[in-house]
This record gives sequence, structure tokens and C-alpha cells, in this order.
Amino acid sequence: MALLKRLARHNLPAIAFSLNGEPCTGRAGDTVLTAILTQSDRLRSSDFSREPRAGFCQMGACQDCWVLTADGSRIRACSTPLEEGMNLQTVSEPRS
Repeated sequence: MALLKRLARHNLPAIAFSLNGEPCTGRAGDTVLTAILTQSDRLRSSDFSREPRAGFCQMGACQDCWVLTADGSRIRACSTPLEEGMNLQTVSEPRS
């Protein structure tokens, strides 16, 4: 079940992306964080405890919302605009 429910902007153009290999759809103007949380109940799991994370500061100052792109680059989901065809990965191996 999604953590966020879209209340407005239903009529904006759809943007296709994939999340952990699954096809998803966001809307024009969404951040990666918004797009993921309208699809999932968490942004990612903590690298250390595996507890669910959904972002923290919502303005790009912390490092709680990092997700991976297809090439392995880390991006801040709260401040990165969603782009057509993004391949996002939120599942990672736990750190020891």
C-alpha cells in the first residue's frame, strides 16, 4: 500500500519509470520521493537496521532519501525531479 495518496494534479502528464524492476507511473512535476511514495509504503530500508525510511528533512540537507539509479549513482529523492524512463533502485544489501 502506498504511503502517500495523490489528492491533486491527477491531470498532469504521466511519467513512466521503474522501481526495483517494476513499471510505475508518476506525474509531471513529481520529485523522485513523491513518485516512489505514491507507489510504495517506504522510500527504502535503512542501510544499517533495515527499518523503513521515508525521507527526513524533505529539502536535500540530510542523507535519508538516497536512492540508486540504473548506473549505480546515488540521488537525493526529495530534490530530484522525476524523469521519463528513470530506473530507480531502493533495495540494497545491509551494511555490517
